[in-house]
Amino acid sequence: MSALLDRARASQWRVAMVVPLQGPAGLFGPSCEAVSELAARDLNSAGGVLGREVGVQIVDGGGDPRQIAAEIRRLVATRSIDAVSGWHISSVRHAIAPVVTGRVPYAYTSLYEGGESRSGVYCCGETPAQQIGPALKWLRENVGTRRWFVVGDDYVWPRGSLGAIRMYAREFDLQIVGESFVDLGRADMRHVVDAVAASRCDGVVMLLVGQDAVEFNRAFARRGLADRVVRFSPLMEENMLLASGPAATENLYVAASYFRSLAGADAMDLLTGYVAMHGPHAPALNNAAESCYEGMNTLAGLVARAGTADTAALDDVVDGAAFDGPRGTVEFRNGVARQRIHLSIADGVDFEVLTAL
Repeated sequence: MSALLDRARASQWRVAMVVPLQGPAGLFGPSCEAVSELAARDLNSAGGVLGREVGVQIVDGGGDPRQIAAEIRRLVATRSIDAVSGWHISSVRHAIAPVVTGRVPYAYTSLYEGGESRSGVYCCGETPAQQIGPALKWLRENVGTRRWFVVGDDYVWPRGSLGAIRMYAREFDLQIVGESFVDLGRADMRHVVDAVAASRCDGVVMLLVGQDAVEFNRAFARRGLADRVVRFSPLMEENMLLASGPAATENLYVAASYFRSLAGADAMDLLTGYVAMHGPHAPALNNAAESCYEGMNTLAGLVARAGTADTAALDDVVDGAAFDGPRGTVEFRNGVARQRIHLSIADGVDFEVLTAL
């Protein structure tokens, strides 16, 4: 039986997709899992990777980062996987990266705080320079928002992004009138909203993940702030919008590289394929899920460009690599994925795209 399993594994190019199935980001984990199946099918219809069929192994990325890294270490040691990808928070990335560096390639798909430079780690998500800075400038010029309160979960991405926000505040003549960081998945948002109201800000930067953002939106609306204080988030996808409810998302602006409402040909092809595979009642397609599709295709594209999955060879070819997909063209330059970012405003349970930043 073991020999048969070994042969089956050898015939596949297996990707561990680390996506949240629990915790505050768990509400969009099912869509990440579903789109990973679609990505594997699409890659296989194009010939697979290195002539091998692509297979996906889902790893729950919503728990303790140390335990997640231990599971990836086990999968690498037993040669059960050939690569790692998926949407998960930066704390998990910091735990996984040392385990896989120099062993298997790792395409990290989430938006992140920037600065990742480890060998074999390819970040294809958005950074503060692409999302937050241009959005704050646009909101100052078009909405008049200048006095900002920053609310974030207390971990790597929000803390790292705060440094960027302070820099943009100086550059664009904005004021940071308050900051509040909360325990991931365990916050009482009433106290945070009270602090926001007391600050007399005219805008809130939300650096909150999944259900934490949902709870903040609901508390914000109950406090009567939604109709007079702007919110801006670089992490707000369709499931979070639906869970918040239309009454809690007035004046909510979001910057991201992908929205389900984008009308480009590749974006429409993804949505059509997703619905065809999983049906009209599948988990809502969203930015986090689309990023998993991007991650799988980034791995396949880099391997095709290098002719091997060796991480040293991939490091040599990543600069200048460009791929077309649902979010348009993504090009790696100086270790950073460059991509078009869109600014949208919440409109009921979907997003209306306003402009490209």
